[in-house]
Amino acid sequence: MKFKVWLQKSDEGGYTAQCLEIPAAISEGKTKEEALDNIKEAIELVLEFTGGEVQVHGEVVTVDVSFL
Repeated sequence: MKFKVWLQKSDEGGYTAQCLEIPAAISEGKTKEEALDNIKEAIELVLEFTGGEVQVHGEVVTVDVSFL
């Protein structure tokens, strides 16, 4: 399964990652790689806890924007 993840640099250092489709899956890491590894584990834990039944809040879409 593939999920979209929002990755943001933290003011305190390191990175925060959150799954856009599963808002309950959120994690941190000292590096981007560590944050991404940790969010994968968080997603797996949420899916395991819910038996694969997660409630998606809203819809995540990709759009093209022209900027002049």
